[in-house]
This record gives sequence, structure tokens and C-alpha cells, in this order.
Amino acid sequence: MEEKETILVTGGAGYVASHVIVELLKSGYSVIALDNLQNSPLADEVEKPASLRRIEKLTEKVVTFYKTDISDEGALRNIFRLHKIDVVIHAVSFKNANQSPLLPLCYYSNNFLKSLTLLEVMKEYNVKKLIFSSSSHVYGVPQQLPISEHHPTGIRCPNPYGRSKFFVEEILKSLCDSDENWRVVVLRSFNPAGAHESGLIGEKHLRASSNLISYIVQVAAGRKERVTVFGDGTCMKDYTHVTDVATAHVKALDKLREGSFQHWVAYNLGSGRRNSILEVIRTFSILVRKRIPYEVVGPRRSDIGSVYADITKAKTELNWTPTKTIRDICVDSWNWYLLKTKGSTL
Repeated sequence: MEEKETILVTGGAGYVASHVIVELLKSGYSVIALDNLQNSPLADEVEKPASLRRIEKLTEKVVTFYKTDISDEGALRNIFRLHKIDVVIHAVSFKNANQSPLLPLCYYSNNFLKSLTLLEVMKEYNVKKLIFSSSSHVYGVPQQLPISEHHPTGIRCPNPYGRSKFFVEEILKSLCDSDENWRVVVLRSFNPAGAHESGLIGEKHLRASSNLISYIVQVAAGRKERVTVFGDGTCMKDYTHVTDVATAHVKALDKLREGSFQHWVAYNLGSGRRNSILEVIRTFSILVRKRIPYEVVGPRRSDIGSVYADITKAKTELNWTPTKTIRDICVDSWNWYLLKTKGSTL
């Protein structure tokens, strides 16, 4: 397949970004990945992180990698000087919404302030096409369901994670207002979950993870005693397979190439379905044939409640339709764990 453009992916060793890179390579794009490897325990021992090495094995293509932070202006300039970058996919993010009220400065610094350095360097090198991996948390507490892109953002965000994403979106709007050459696509993901169907890449199952699926996997694996269910477990959420989120990023590149929008546009990335927390636990338990103990406790201050997306706009304008279900999310997450630990899958 003839290579198309060169895409710089920030946070390239991360969960969502690694799946995005797989889809980019499959679609013929050349990829440069940038990551500070802050979450990698072997960061000082490897030239290229394990997730990217697995991607190369999976796609039989090479990913150019730079270990650096997007706040390092000199390092960024060097990358833009050495490569003709056509589009940036900005996926750097601390993403634990429930942790963010405890570490607000970390979240605002990493998710918001560092983005300004990236945008300054992009402007300096006249790279003005950007896809921003945002979040449904910018909507805060829903005023109506399902949530469409017309829903207000930023007003009722209960945590620094959502507000940090909102602040970046507002900066991007201002950039587009100031210079008609900027083209920005914002992708607001609703609960990305699951793993690549190959079992080669997925989310790190960190003990501090707020991702429900990751938490369930840890309980099924015996690393945690039970799933803690905040509220009463009936809140309806939109769990979107990470591969579907990744394919939407490729569709967004098509949108950028067409140029058929006015500078800035946002899309919801959801599954088109909704499931309660208790339904997800039951589904996982049935599919992997393991009992998943859980405990229902009170809601947290940062909890939003039921949140699910209207994805009509992404279907219509991006020609994107999610193909995977909550069953796929559960099976692929468990296979990712099994392959890592036992070398086999379901």
C-alpha cells in the first residue's frame, strides 16, 4: 500500500494511542510516536517501548519513536526539523478522572499546560492540522441523554480531568478563530475499553486504574478481592471498544484531507449502546466462566452518573460506525491478560 502522510502521535506508547497507531499503519500512514514513558517501569532500559514493538510485530511496519516530553520545546523542534509532519494526533493525557481531584496540579500541567508547548512548535513549523483525543468528561453532568455534540461543555465538569480536556478544546477553538489555516478535529471518547483482538496490546492493568473493565480483569485474575461498585450499579454507561475509537481517528484524517468543515469540529465516539455496571460484571463473568465478587458502596464526589452518547454526527459526517460490543470488550480484555501472563487465550 502506498504511504500517505506522516502522522505524529503524542503519547504514542499509551493505551488509546497504541491502538490508533495500529490502524494508521494498516491504512498506509507513516507514524512517528512520541512518549515520555512516564508509566513504563523499564523506561530507561529500552530504546522503544514494548507496546510499539508489539505493534511492529502485528503490522510488520516500523514506528519511528522519540522518548521525550511534549513540554520539551527543544526536543519537539528537533523532531519537526527532522521530519515532514503532516498531521498531529494529540493523545497525551493523565486519564483517571477519580484521581484527578486529588492531583489537580498534575492533571492541569500534563493535560493542559504542556499542550501549549506542542501547539507553539506546531505553529512555528506551519503544521496546522490536529486531531485531539478528548473525552466525554468535557460535558460534565448531563443535562439530557443521550449526549449530542450540541450539549454544553465545561460548565458542569466535576473533576480536573474533564476541565483539563475542556481547556485544551477552548484553546484549539481560539487558534482556529485566529488563523483560518488551522484545521482541528476533536474526538470525544466515551469510556474506551477492551484490547486489540490479537491480544498483543491493551491497557496496563494498574491497581489504581479507574477503568471498570480493567478493575474486573484484576478481580478475575485474583489481584483484587472484589469490584467496588460506586452508587447502586444501575448507572448506564457507554463502553466503546478501543479499536472502534482508533478507527475513528483514521476517519478523522480523511475528514481533514477533505477540508469539508469550518476549521474546528467535534465528534462523539460512543458504542451506540449502553450498559449498567452490574450488567458489565455479569457479562464478563459469564464469558470467562469466573465468579466476579463485587461490593456496592456510595457514590463518589467526582462521579457523574449515567452518561451515553448520541453518535449520529460521527456516523453521518465521518462515515464511522462502531462494530464491537460489550461482549467483544470483555473477551478481548481477558485475552490480553491471558496472553501476557500465560501465553494463551480463550
